[in-house]
Amino acid sequence: MIHFARNYGQTAAMMAGFWAARAPVIVPLDADGQNEPDDIEKLCDKLDEGYDVVSGWRKHRKDSWLRTQVSRIANRLIGWITGVRLHDYGCTMKAYRAHMVRDARLFGEMHRFIPVYTSMHGARICELVVRHHPRTAGTSKYGYGRIVKVALDLLLVRMLQKYRTRPIHFFGKITQWSWLGALACFAFAISLAIYSQDPWVAFWGKAPLIGTILFVLGFIAIMSGLVAELVMRAGFEYNAGRYWEEARRVNFGPQRTDIRTADLEELETGFASERTHR
Repeated sequence: MIHFARNYGQTAAMMAGFWAARAPVIVPLDADGQNEPDDIEKLCDKLDEGYDVVSGWRKHRKDSWLRTQVSRIANRLIGWITGVRLHDYGCTMKAYRAHMVRDARLFGEMHRFIPVYTSMHGARICELVVRHHPRTAGTSKYGYGRIVKVALDLLLVRMLQKYRTRPIHFFGKITQWSWLGALACFAFAISLAIYSQDPWVAFWGKAPLIGTILFVLGFIAIMSGLVAELVMRAGFEYNAGRYWEEARRVNFGPQRTDIRTADLEELETGFASERTHR
């Protein structure tokens, strides 16, 4: 069991479990007693059919009608925006092949978008109906204020999904439309000055002001894109490590060897052996 120094949230807890897991299959589930542990075997059997992620679907949820309907709308919206269509993103009970999530970097409250993350890495995803029970432990932290957080996270996910390796293209589009708007405003001001009896009225009107604002916004956007491009490239070179602090571990065996480190050591050993033979 892993004990955090403080409460880092559900995403950090799941990431800690992913990092520490040594089995080839990982199945997280909530501790509120609403998931049925007997469904784990069914999810794992579905993985054997060639899938990388099997997402649980609480088809018969034991929650309030309003909460269920809001979740249904949110799931449809997430599926429409991301292209990964699932009935129940909020169901924690999912079966993952360990290599799909072990090196994931998720922050904030991005745990509900893990299937989207795995799809970005080529995962084959399917759904399976799982049982759902009334809550027997803990209190729900669900609130409708979370809708705003989900919407912002969804915007970020879509950004990562489409522009993760080319952020300057995203900011470039903003610059493109801003400068086109600025050009239209200046063209309108010039035409107004030509056909107006008082040209200075046109140049000191609203159109040049709006055009100037749009031009500046476009310049800021392209500069932001350059900064994002530099940050992205630095992030790929120096990948961020864990962002939580563990107070202690209970009932843990030896630490697992990091896969990438093991591969690097194997390559170095092979190169050394090859040089020796030469």
